[in-house]
Amino acid sequence: MLEGWIRQEPTSAYARRAWFLYEFLTGKILDAPDVPPTGYVNILDPKLHVTGPVRKIRRQRVNNNLLGDQTYCPVIRKTDALNRAMAATRAVHYLYTKETKSSFAIEGEVPSAKRTERFVAALTGAANFDTSDPQAFIRLQNAIVDPRYAATGWRTVQSFIGQTMSDFREHVHYVCPKPDDLADLMNGWMRMMENLRGSNIDPICAAAVASFGFVFIHPFEDGNGRIHRFLVHQQLASSRFTPSQLLFPVSAVMMRDRHRYDEVLEGFSQSVSSSIEYDLFQVGSLVVNNETAHLYRFWHATEFTEYLYDCVAETIRTDLKQEIGFLKVFDAAISATMEVEDMPDSQALLLVRLIKRAAFSELSDQEVSAIEAAVASCTQGSLTSEFALSQEIEAS
Repeated sequence: MLEGWIRQEPTSAYARRAWFLYEFLTGKILDAPDVPPTGYVNILDPKLHVTGPVRKIRRQRVNNNLLGDQTYCPVIRKTDALNRAMAATRAVHYLYTKETKSSFAIEGEVPSAKRTERFVAALTGAANFDTSDPQAFIRLQNAIVDPRYAATGWRTVQSFIGQTMSDFREHVHYVCPKPDDLADLMNGWMRMMENLRGSNIDPICAAAVASFGFVFIHPFEDGNGRIHRFLVHQQLASSRFTPSQLLFPVSAVMMRDRHRYDEVLEGFSQSVSSSIEYDLFQVGSLVVNNETAHLYRFWHATEFTEYLYDCVAETIRTDLKQEIGFLKVFDAAISATMEVEDMPDSQALLLVRLIKRAAFSELSDQEVSAIEAAVASCTQGSLTSEFALSQEIEAS
């Protein structure tokens, strides 16, 4: 039927799209000659969808502007809500000091000092993280999880996310991809990331398909959630959406509304759960009995992109206001300190943070008093003007 349509209307845009998608999704080549010379048509309408870089396909004379390939390809539809968010979002400042504790808190644990340091180091170097290198993910996972659960590769056991009930039954919330499917899914995910690298795709859209796609694949037994949130930073930093060395505190925003974060993740779980056949055993193990890779390979990313945009908006409304005021005061305090006593920048920074006499024995009592007064004068008063500036940013 499709072959007949192609022969009858070889230059039809609809026929060519259907032809390409059939061969793209099935891997089967139809018995039809290449399209004669004619204009190329887009597979996805850029007005209706978020699109990837164009790859011209000579056989059907189409512009393949899908985000991924046959092995991994989410889709983002430009809804009214998403269009409004994309138009309203502007460059913002980001903090990473509270990001570490918030990210670990979502997982329900308190990180050790060393693990905190390693995670902060990973966040500050997020822009240079290589999403096409499996070993980079393994090193990151090893840095942020308890050493007992450090991975040496993709997981080799069937994982699921569940909840133990009062009668000790296990309620399954999410069934992860089968271990045998992980290599192919992660290779497809990495090829998608390579395809999007350096493209003109909206940074928050890229962050959504990267981060949520990763956590849905769940390639490790532990640490997937933190890496998922790390990838938000990685995409925003690598696209230069965020200022250098400053990161968007997305985990802090998610923590303030943990219920919605869980609801968003649950939405994907519900979309695939009815298609997964599995057996759950009393020992807590689960076995998947059917083919499920396609459920994680092709997925609708619109809802998750809208959610991430909402997190950015919340940061602008709340976190950015606080940051504008804090940084204004902090910079003024450092300047005032250096006017009282000429000292290295690093010492002035530390002094403003601590204002502890014992740490600066080289200063006289009069100098410390003058510096304390200077810092106090900077930290008093209203931040109305700074908040007004944040309102302008929010409204732009």
